[in-house]
Amino acid sequence: MAGFGGGAYAGSNELPTAVLPAATPKKKRRFSGMSWIFVGLLIFFVAAAAFTAIVAPKRAANVGFVQTPVVKSYLGVDEFNNTDDGVIFESVSAPGGPADKAGLIGGDVIVSVDGQQIHDEDQVDELMTRTPIGKTVDVEYMRDGQKKTAKLTTISLDEYRRLSREFERRPEGRAQFGYEEGDAETVKVPGTNIHGVKLGTILRNRPADIAGVKNGDIAIEFDGVPIRTNGEFLMRVRRALPYTTVKLVVMRPKGDPEAEGEPKEYEKIEIPVRLGKQ
Repeated sequence: MAGFGGGAYAGSNELPTAVLPAATPKKKRRFSGMSWIFVGLLIFFVAAAAFTAIVAPKRAANVGFVQTPVVKSYLGVDEFNNTDDGVIFESVSAPGGPADKAGLIGGDVIVSVDGQQIHDEDQVDELMTRTPIGKTVDVEYMRDGQKKTAKLTTISLDEYRRLSREFERRPEGRAQFGYEEGDAETVKVPGTNIHGVKLGTILRNRPADIAGVKNGDIAIEFDGVPIRTNGEFLMRVRRALPYTTVKLVVMRPKGDPEAEGEPKEYEKIEIPVRLGKQ
């Protein structure tokens, strides 16, 4: 029988067996160069983070870099503004706070706190940062051209917020006086050394109108408290209890209220006003 093309199998009666290539041993997978770089960077960042968490705070403490919350004392008024003689504020903002207990009112000019002369609002802010909470300080202030003194015991921010929150949420609600708040302005009473609040618009059939308050009246006292700024008058109205009667003291211009020019004479009038409720 003829073979399959001759060669080693020529003349053989058996078919040739296919010769398979020898199995190639598998090579172990190795990290590429980029993989080793990635692993190295990962280890570096983990180590750096651990170092920062453990060592950095101690080092910062030694050099004074640790930031701590700023603790300030508060007097219980709204923000201060600069004036020629010291700093002035618009109103006592926290009923029951230090300024309120000491009898201060909006329009008072603070000239000295704890023995230090006051020149601007930044100085007051810095002084309150240095003053311990609960410390009683002497305050000198000017009102109507006269110097007065008072003792105030400072409070914390939390206490200030608590007083304000209790006032806003009081169960009695807010009183209604009956005037256009945006139409009132702080003015100096002609011929005097005092300021008051000129009531531009008295709303009809509201408590003030029923009591006899007139457009153009200058309020200088509300329920026994001197009124020197628009903000203080508004705060005193809000603080009053609904349905109570308060004594309002006004300076009323004499003559024709519709006449042109500033009235030259005023008369002092006391008006009892029974407040409503908002």
